[in-house]
Amino acid sequence: MPAPALARSAALPGITVGLPTGWQVPEGVQMNLTTSFAERGTLPRDNQGNNNLVVFLWATPWKVLGGQLRLIQSFPFNAVSPQEGPWQAGLAQPLTTAQVAWKIGDNLGVSYFLGGFWPSDTLFALRSASIAQRFAISYVGDGWNLTANLHYGTMLEENSPTGVHYSDYMNLDLTATKRFGKWQLGAVAFGSTDLPTNRPGYRPVGQVAAGALVGYAFEKFTVQTFVTRDIAQRNLGGEETRAWLRFLVPLWRPDNDQVPNRVTVRRNSDAGPPVAGR
Repeated sequence: MPAPALARSAALPGITVGLPTGWQVPEGVQMNLTTSFAERGTLPRDNQGNNNLVVFLWATPWKVLGGQLRLIQSFPFNAVSPQEGPWQAGLAQPLTTAQVAWKIGDNLGVSYFLGGFWPSDTLFALRSASIAQRFAISYVGDGWNLTANLHYGTMLEENSPTGVHYSDYMNLDLTATKRFGKWQLGAVAFGSTDLPTNRPGYRPVGQVAAGALVGYAFEKFTVQTFVTRDIAQRNLGGEETRAWLRFLVPLWRPDNDQVPNRVTVRRNSDAGPPVAGR
């Protein structure tokens, strides 16, 4: 039975909600630290999990087909307590990727993300390398962040050394939030599903969850917190409740005088918080 911190997708379902992943961001380096605690109501005892993900995003000055090139590297550290048993912790699968974001209107943007998850030796994590593609669209006018981010993952192996079968997966992360000064309020939702496989007897897993988000933009960084709850699940043993906390921190921005005509998204602008995401 999968632990609550580990659905079948290499990317944690819901990991990019709250972020305008289809929109362009200021040139420079930013960090996203997202931590979450989940409890899934399974029998005879609940499964619990803690996910911690650090993401570094470099919004480069370079263009690809007219879009902003971004380079992303993530480092996850996860822990699980199956059936309320002893906690196990370790490094999970790092992600290395590139993303291109195009501005197609005054407040509308799209992006394409291509990269891969590295294999892991952590026993409770997915151990197969995989290819990750994402397609995002964001509307950021009038303080809104309306974003859909579709994840498509291709596993490079069918079975783990421990006999676990892997399948390709698809996730969809949705965000609808509004800014009120420094505050950000709204709703988030996500879904995940294994894709069909030819393996006899394989039981695909999936979930649909929704929740509410509150964010606040401090002078030097932005904080977001949200809680999500499964509305439906398949072959996961029970519904999951997950509490999330995220810090979005700009680490470096070039001097404006040295970067003419750069795209600028200020902290209190319509575009919302930085976009670093796994």
